[in-house]
Amino acid sequence: MDKKSIGELRRRLKKDTCTITKMCGCYVNDKKEKTVLIDENFLNLEDEEYFKYMELAKKVLSTNLGNNLLELNFPLEEEQPGGHQQFLMGLKKSGLKDEGLLNTFYDMIIEKYDSLGNYLILIFHDVYDVMTKTSDNNKLDESEEIYEYVICAICPMILSKPGLGYKKEDDRIGTLNREWMVGMPETGFIFPAFNERSSDIHCVHMYSADSQNPHKEMIEDILGCREKLTFAQKQDVLTEMVQEVVAEDDLKEIMQSVHIELAQKSDMEPEMQVNQAQIAEALESTGISEDKAERIGSEYISTISNPTEEELPLLSDLIPSKAAKAVKDQNEKILLKEEIKELNRKISEISETGGDIIIKVNEEKKDRIHRETIQGETYLVIPVSDDDEIKIN
Repeated sequence: MDKKSIGELRRRLKKDTCTITKMCGCYVNDKKEKTVLIDENFLNLEDEEYFKYMELAKKVLSTNLGNNLLELNFPLEEEQPGGHQQFLMGLKKSGLKDEGLLNTFYDMIIEKYDSLGNYLILIFHDVYDVMTKTSDNNKLDESEEIYEYVICAICPMILSKPGLGYKKEDDRIGTLNREWMVGMPETGFIFPAFNERSSDIHCVHMYSADSQNPHKEMIEDILGCREKLTFAQKQDVLTEMVQEVVAEDDLKEIMQSVHIELAQKSDMEPEMQVNQAQIAEALESTGISEDKAERIGSEYISTISNPTEEELPLLSDLIPSKAAKAVKDQNEKILLKEEIKELNRKISEISETGGDIIIKVNEEKKDRIHRETIQGETYLVIPVSDDDEIKIN
């Protein structure tokens, strides 16, 4: 999964570039009943509705990879007849024109989806003519691939806040009726995945608004994939393991120290993958015994490892943003102090050399400086252009 490809899809969801052909969906009440069915030619919607629905679809295309957007691989059995991947393939190929498939899809979500309130299921069908790009990212006027895909968004229905307003029928100010409003998606998916600007039918991108509590039933029961932890969940796993070996009152301070220690390592080597030694060393630095630190390090790596992925995540992906920012700010301050120290040293050297005139120019002009006598006076000539920035004293 790459951020660039997802960003490319997001940028297309504008009025002048959007090619979504059809939108379907259904409104589900708190009794798990389908009360409203939606079947619209997307491009024929009124502008106000068009942009509201497009905003919902765009939200699913999150570029916060590993947290709000997970790439899930289908197990081999799900790619066989009757599997979830095969069902999604049929839904996509139908262009959302098969009512039977759509109702089966809605029923599956209603049966499996964990929600106590009302919600709206939306599914969009799009066909993207992927243009060939050169090595310098310039588009050529020729098609590389036709990427056909669906976006699903499951949106909670939110009751509007009570308030006063003008009631035209009574010609008075009174309490307004509360209405059910469509909220931003709390989960959804894009199928097939779009990786390296190409369709990948063996994967699906799953969206979750809450990276710490994604809908597990969406992953396993609706999409048919194996559970995969977000980066936020992997951070929580380490905290839970440390909690077992330290006093509750000390946990917060210890985890802050662990995160700072890991952030320092990551800042020095941003592309470093997480490993057992890093975790153990960070834990030991807080006073946790070596044997406990080694055990936690081993268990942690084992827990966050995904059998469908060959590589472990980057260390930077498992560090809270607050700790990463604190280390970055601190290192920038240290670097700034070093630069100031070096600047003062150079000023001191210049002062020691003396001289009535001190001139500093870039290397390109250095060889073009020369003395010239004009009307009996000696001048130092420095060629300048209109774009040159000149500072004196």
